[in-house]
Amino acid sequence: MRLLLKFFIFVFLLLSALAAGTWWWANQPLSLRSSPVDFHVAAGSSMRSAITQMQEAGIEVQPTVLAWLARLNRAETGIKAGSYSVKQGVTPLQLLGKLTRGEVTQGELTLVEGWSFRQWRQRMDKHPDLRHETTGLSEAQIAERLGQNIAQLDGWLFPDTYLFDKQSSDLDLLARALRAMQRKLDSEWGQRDQGLPYKTPLEALVMASIIEKETGQAADRAMVAAVFVNRLRKGMLLQTDPTVIYGLGENFDGNLRKRDLQADTPYNTYTRSGLPPTPIAMPGLASLQAALHPAASDVLYFVARGDGSSEFSRTLDEHNRAVNRYQRGRK
Repeated sequence: MRLLLKFFIFVFLLLSALAAGTWWWANQPLSLRSSPVDFHVAAGSSMRSAITQMQEAGIEVQPTVLAWLARLNRAETGIKAGSYSVKQGVTPLQLLGKLTRGEVTQGELTLVEGWSFRQWRQRMDKHPDLRHETTGLSEAQIAERLGQNIAQLDGWLFPDTYLFDKQSSDLDLLARALRAMQRKLDSEWGQRDQGLPYKTPLEALVMASIIEKETGQAADRAMVAAVFVNRLRKGMLLQTDPTVIYGLGENFDGNLRKRDLQADTPYNTYTRSGLPPTPIAMPGLASLQAALHPAASDVLYFVARGDGSSEFSRTLDEHNRAVNRYQRGRK
């Protein structure tokens, strides 16, 4: 009995020492290769796999001890996938807490209203926190990966500031933007004014993209929409420069010339009636709402005043006087 008692005391002291040692280690700062250290825990990772990913990133951690600490805290199956960032001074216990609470770091990317997909793609391609899965793919191939049977994505992605888990796929980000635009378009189309000259939501989206490119000040958006809606109703040419520029593509050198206005393309609204076949830019929600709720006005023309705002006219004579005043410097 005395020998058995000594054995139990020895085991108790040993376990106490191990527990104390583990607690001491759990609260000691880890050694980091640099500070901060960013690492990613893949979905479905076990604790052992997550530890390996941390070690590869530059966190010097004892795998067996951390795994044991996780087991003691009943956290070995509770780690959350995602991107993490830790700084010098972090302890194993704090690190484990981050993993179980899912305190992931996030990247941020603003996709701008009025931009083309080409401009969006240039910004995404330079973002260090995205995983670039669209490299080498054409726009049509990217659209196909997104489940869309279209040649171009202009207009179909919603402009917004997107937060994402670092090293997320750029394709996943585009899919989110696509779903967001589809939700907005469906919702706004269902609440549209009656009697609008659009047969489909696509036509409304095309109009919204034109309004986005033609509006200098937010206060003018509904009136710009009214001009184009009234022109469609009357069978007048839209005669909007941004569509012509879009049709010129990479041939546009920054100067719109008379010959450009006369060069017939599917997007030249000086030579072709109605709306162009596809959107010409990414419209924001305000432009989409303006396309579906234009101002109640009979205006048919507008000209830039030079300060970002526009002068609207009902007749060609009024418009010519406005052009003389604001564009040609006459009174």
